[in-house]
Amino acid sequence: MGKTLRRLGRFSVGTGVAGALVALSVLTAPAANAAPAFSNGSFEVPVVPANTFRPVSAGQPLGAWTVTRGNVDHIGAGFWPAADGTQSIDLDGSIAPNLAGAVAQTFSTLPLTTYIVKFALSGNPASGPVVKTGTASVNGTVLRSFSFDVSGITGLNLEYRQVKFSFLSLGTQATLEFASTTGSGFGPVIDDVTVTPCLLVICLNA
Repeated sequence: MGKTLRRLGRFSVGTGVAGALVALSVLTAPAANAAPAFSNGSFEVPVVPANTFRPVSAGQPLGAWTVTRGNVDHIGAGFWPAADGTQSIDLDGSIAPNLAGAVAQTFSTLPLTTYIVKFALSGNPASGPVVKTGTASVNGTVLRSFSFDVSGITGLNLEYRQVKFSFLSLGTQATLEFASTTGSGFGPVIDDVTVTPCLLVICLNA
């Protein structure tokens, strides 16, 4: 960065607007291997046939996400209500024996910037255990453990609740992972994941 600033300091007045634009492009040019922006937080891609679900195994993509362990069930429109859009994820897949699954996404961040992660949480009420559990991690560090009690819940109304946590990015990208610790085939359900940078005041009131 220091070398770039010294080069900019040698620009003559005569370069005018053209010189300024060149300087700006040097400072803001993206890295060749930069991670993409966070996307597909509501698991709308790919589209699952209505009223069904699709098992997705470890190593397979799920839109911008990748299944990182076990398997998950990608829930299509109409199977049960989504928190946002029409689709969601059951973190416990239906392919035995690796029923406890996880999904992760790597996305671009600004260094030394705090990010707020929010997501809608419920649980598959079709079978036990009553309390579904899981974890949310960033860059391999668990930052939030979560649980959802499905007592009284039916597939007609999952009664999602919002969960949130924050992390400080030290680099230009981060990997967010949601993992089940239930493992019954009827696990925690997540949807409507958002990742938002924030200023200190906004973070304190988020």
